[in-house]
Amino acid sequence: MKRRTLLTATLAAPALVESVGAQQAFDWRRFRGEKIEVSLTANPRSQLLLRHQKEFEELTGIRVGSESIPEQQSRQKVVIEFASGRPSFDVVGISLHVSKRLIGRAKWTTDLRPLIADPTMTSPDFDFDDYGKGAVAYATQPDGRLDTLPEFTDYHIIYWNKEMFDAKGVAYPRTLEEIYTAAKALTDPSKGQYGWVGRGLKNANITLWAAFLIGTKQRDSVSSDMKLLTDTDDAVWASELYTKLMRECAPPGSIGFNWNECQTTFSQGRAAMWLDGVGFAAPLEDKTKSRIAGKVGYGVAPPGPGHHHCGLYGSSFGIPEASRNRGPAWFYAQWATNKINQLRYFTNGAGAPARQSPLRNEEAIRSSHFPREFFDCLIESGRIAYPGLPEIVPVTEFRDTLGVALTNMIGGADIRSELRKATDAFRPVLEKSEQG
Repeated sequence: MKRRTLLTATLAAPALVESVGAQQAFDWRRFRGEKIEVSLTANPRSQLLLRHQKEFEELTGIRVGSESIPEQQSRQKVVIEFASGRPSFDVVGISLHVSKRLIGRAKWTTDLRPLIADPTMTSPDFDFDDYGKGAVAYATQPDGRLDTLPEFTDYHIIYWNKEMFDAKGVAYPRTLEEIYTAAKALTDPSKGQYGWVGRGLKNANITLWAAFLIGTKQRDSVSSDMKLLTDTDDAVWASELYTKLMRECAPPGSIGFNWNECQTTFSQGRAAMWLDGVGFAAPLEDKTKSRIAGKVGYGVAPPGPGHHHCGLYGSSFGIPEASRNRGPAWFYAQWATNKINQLRYFTNGAGAPARQSPLRNEEAIRSSHFPREFFDCLIESGRIAYPGLPEIVPVTEFRDTLGVALTNMIGGADIRSELRKATDAFRPVLEKSEQG
């Protein structure tokens, strides 16, 4: 989006909101003079919020103390402070695919539904319906509480090299099984070209395996009553597909690949397909870093034998139940996820916003260096998104345990035996976590 247009919209929005809000008993200045503390995870989205924080302070008169902490440190800090009963923050960024159940079960964060329904507390232009349904479902706990506000969604899509596909006359896969068929046809080790690249490293590899599992009839790796489903026939099917791709169609050494090695391989034109998060699109289109800029296709994950889904990951903002500043904290959460900031995420290549309106902004699309195919892919992925990781407390241990099994499979170990061993090893961990 052109900077002048965005700036004009940004400056005009506060005056417009205040005018409309006054007619409906909403006032952005209601908590002027108060101060809140905000704890963010260090990433490009947090950088944008910090850069524009003064807008919020001028709009509301609320002072904001912000910190941006690396992801692993942030997760530890959040848990320790919540458990203490006296968190130092009034708004906190939460990784849903890691901490949703932990925070939800302890009821550490406020149910936002009463605030959203209160016209004196929620801006008339908040437009809750603009948030993607998948993002809202992801931020909602099993008991119906919306205890965080969606901020960012990470859909797993297929990046594909159009030039390599065209050279061999291979069609884009219509099913998950056809991914292997296409990858096999596009693999030519003698030329250093491979039909596939994906995460093989322990822990990181679970998101790729999950992309296949959610396409089966079973779909989940842990049932709603917390039973492990990681050694079933569907789990074997997903593991077989994952293993064949990594063994037969991926570059040597892929067993140790995380997303960065995958990105390097794909951007150098050495792999025809890569299934991973949408946030990698920007570097792939950077002509100073990518040899395939302008040749990248953006494909929605195809259906499996049971369902048609793409892996969903994401983050949101929560307000601690223990906070004494819930009102001004809610004002910040509204501002942080408003349409202007969500569009900023999008136009700055900071990932897919939780709102849908940025994906349909024609000016942003026209001025973007991404093809329209990319925007269409995100919209369609949002319709079929499904959580890629189980919503359990020990999700890191789950990834470690199953991740070792997948790594062993790539090395030649028996698939069903590895799944059975991993399931038996993780079951007591899961059971203990559910006891309190």
